[in-house]
Amino acid sequence: MRILTDIEPLSNFRLKRVFSDGTKKIADIKPYLDKEVFKPLNDPHIFSSALYNGGYFVEWKNYDVDLSADTLWHISINE
Repeated sequence: MRILTDIEPLSNFRLKRVFSDGTKKIADIKPYLDKEVFKPLNDPHIFSSALYNGGYFVEWKNYDVDLSADTLWHISINE
């Protein structure tokens, strides 16, 4: 299982992440924003300010939205 050591919201609904092995990746979340569960993240302020790094997951607290570290690994490109 992968562990997130750092996460940073970027413009255009992207997330920059660093994993425990030192790998740096960028995930584009925009393609998922039309799904019901991700709709709260359509607001750029919520997307960037409510973000919480749980190590094994990223969560947008109070919005019941989360993504596992493994999911983020697979939907990302290397930085």
